[in-house]
Amino acid sequence: MTIRVLVAKVGLDGHDRGIKVVARLLRDAGMEVVYTGLFQTPETVANAAIQEDVDLVGLSMLSGAHLTLAPLVVEALRTKGSDIPVVVGGIVPNNDLADLKEAGIAAVFGPGASADEMVVTINRIVAETIN
Repeated sequence: MTIRVLVAKVGLDGHDRGIKVVARLLRDAGMEVVYTGLFQTPETVANAAIQEDVDLVGLSMLSGAHLTLAPLVVEALRTKGSDIPVVVGGIVPNNDLADLKEAGIAAVFGPGASADEMVVTINRIVAETIN
């Protein structure tokens, strides 16, 4: 099975170099990647994830709005009856990790996270979701 991942930039964060690198490394690991582009809303991300029938949503958050926007993406997905897991990558203080987990975020990748760590974690999360 080929894992399908949607990666998105939610909110006003215009920094997209990192998400493009992550999209490429996930493709190199054999995953199909859909990139929605900059300035998405939680609703558009949820709609795209469902329409594209992805296995996981990855959010790139560098703006400091992760505690507000990431839970809204999870909520939008759940409201639509979807249990697609959501992961976050970017600048996330350690003090915020528990709040994100409580809000339904499956994993957080901070600065320095390796490609292998991301691929292994995504594979694990998707396998747990399927089983």
